[in-house]
Amino acid sequence: MHVTASRRLVAELAKILLGRLDAIAAEMAELTYENIEFYRTMVVRPEDLRASMRHNFHGSISYLADPDAPSIDLSGPAETGRKRALQNAPLPEILRAYRLGAQHLWEQLLHEARKLGGDAPDALLESAGQIWEISDAQSSVLTNAYRETLAERMVETDRRRSALVAELIDGPSSDSDTIWEVARMLDFPFQGSFLVVTAEALTVGDPPLPGLDSQLRALDVASAWRAQPGSETGVLSCPQRQPVERILDAVRAIATGRVGVSPLYDRLDQTSRALRYAQVAAQSLSPGSAAVRQLDDTPLTELVMHNLETTQRAVHRILGGVLSLPEDDRTTLLATARAWLGAHGSAAEAGRALYCHQNTVRYRMHRLEEFLRGPLDDPRIVAELSMALDAVGTFPTLLEQRPLPLAP
Repeated sequence: MHVTASRRLVAELAKILLGRLDAIAAEMAELTYENIEFYRTMVVRPEDLRASMRHNFHGSISYLADPDAPSIDLSGPAETGRKRALQNAPLPEILRAYRLGAQHLWEQLLHEARKLGGDAPDALLESAGQIWEISDAQSSVLTNAYRETLAERMVETDRRRSALVAELIDGPSSDSDTIWEVARMLDFPFQGSFLVVTAEALTVGDPPLPGLDSQLRALDVASAWRAQPGSETGVLSCPQRQPVERILDAVRAIATGRVGVSPLYDRLDQTSRALRYAQVAAQSLSPGSAAVRQLDDTPLTELVMHNLETTQRAVHRILGGVLSLPEDDRTTLLATARAWLGAHGSAAEAGRALYCHQNTVRYRMHRLEEFLRGPLDDPRIVAELSMALDAVGTFPTLLEQRPLPLAP
């Protein structure tokens, strides 16, 4: 028996199935509902599933019914893949449903071959390889269309969420009603516990915080991000029960560059202010380092943050002589001054904190006094020293920079 004769017999069987394709599609849909629980959740309506089955297998049956057809119509599986991706249907279940349909189609062809008798069953078996190749091609097209659509959706979702984050951090131009709407679309509360994280990328194209999303999800922290050239900025919605330190530990574990974190804030319309804290925290770290810093929300921090040039000049006026010393001397005197202030002027307490004798503390403080603008028994001088030490403690770069000249 020639192959051409076998192909002609299979075409006759396929023509019979074409005549009752609607009934076969309904049977395929019923089999799917019976065997795959997912389809019983009504994500895919029965009429949608029947129409999809009909479209999917119309191309393959039509191809088998026409021995001279140059190619198979694969538009059905492609459309199904796109549609199911938009419906968030899981791909394994979609392919399982397709395999059930293909198996049912084969059984119907075999049934008709046996009814026809003669050489029909052998002809069908001889064409089995071709039939399953057609099925594999349709499965591949469905899978590719599903994945392409899913990728497009992910890109669109990322762009939309990025635009929403931009709306939050632009702040002043956004009214409360707009922020409420942004919160709803991000699935964030308007009031809660939030952090802003800004991360510097060391290499163009590489994420500065790779894998952070999965770690945040494990901590029940929701996030939305805005990617920009060289950096990423994220708004984190933190559960009340989750310690902030655990979140910071997750960020530290994967940081590849400088990362600044804002203080906690409780309303989304405060995001733009929080961003400024995160940016300054990142900028205060040494360039090229992989480190994380969070600023405290204190009056001094806010004052310094918004008046860096003025603060810089003040620090150099107060500590200028000390800052000109060799680094070891400078570090020792400033550390002693911090301990002395923390001990409320007690040399004995400061000595215990520094693991040195109280007379050593007194000697260092007398030496420091020579560089200040007055004696340490003057409350104004102590206040100036305290302010300068707090400023450089919050912004260490103030020690490394020379004071900017006053504007003419």
